[in-house]
Amino acid sequence: MTRHARNCTAGAVYTYHERKKDTEQSGYGSKSMRLGKDSVKNFDCCSLTLQPCRNPVVTVDGHLYDKEAILENIIQQKKDIARKMKEYEKQQAKLDEEAGKSALEEKQATKRKFIEKESSIVSKPLNVFAKKAKISEEDHKGSSVSNMKEEKAKQLPSFWIPSLTPQAKASVIEKPNEKVHCPMSGKPLRLKDLIDVKFTPINDRDEKKALIVKDARYVCAVTNDVLSNSVPCVVLRTSGNVVTEECLEKIIKKDMIDPTCGKRLREKDIVRLQRGATGFAGVGVNLKSKQAGAAMMA
Repeated sequence: MTRHARNCTAGAVYTYHERKKDTEQSGYGSKSMRLGKDSVKNFDCCSLTLQPCRNPVVTVDGHLYDKEAILENIIQQKKDIARKMKEYEKQQAKLDEEAGKSALEEKQATKRKFIEKESSIVSKPLNVFAKKAKISEEDHKGSSVSNMKEEKAKQLPSFWIPSLTPQAKASVIEKPNEKVHCPMSGKPLRLKDLIDVKFTPINDRDEKKALIVKDARYVCAVTNDVLSNSVPCVVLRTSGNVVTEECLEKIIKKDMIDPTCGKRLREKDIVRLQRGATGFAGVGVNLKSKQAGAAMMA
């Protein structure tokens, strides 16, 4: 059979194009695609506001924030922690009160049981030779007339009676974590761990153009190479300046001295900026979106 353009059915192999076409039409199977430029924030934008930072700060993990935005986030987290702590303390006070009441009731029940046991002791001597009296009608008053077994005679079979219906107890509140966490990495975050960042602006003649509209906004503080999402960048803790990773490997790591301020660098003073992090995408260069779908099993 000869080929007829796209309607060829003579192939013995189920090709990738045919599988992809059938998946889109049927809706079966998982779908994956690489995120485009519109789904990834720029390297100099805040991870919370997704806008260019006015006062940029970076965490030790390399997540960039606007100082105002991260401070508001920290304050909001502390407010939530304080609210949850109050609810937890209120719950604990209520549980302690209930435990005290149950202990008091148990003590009173033990006391009452002891008194009943002591009062049932016979003080008068029994006449063992006396004949057994006939059972009177008064002796039948305490007996049950139920045709059920003795252990089930006092049980109510109707589960809809209010006294038998289960009660919905309040959910137990766990003790909240009192530490503030980074919104992106989820690790504990302290205010003193934030590092001030200094971006070196590019020297261009178009100064009237807004910063957010410019494609190239900043350059390396040492080599003047243009910074972008495709260029790995690092922040030097000693000065706060941003340089490219290529500059770090070829120039700075030879002497481990910050060329912008002359201070000696340590390994922990080098913070690598995370690329491609937003509220809708992960961190790193391998950014793929995957949606799991129904699969046909043989």
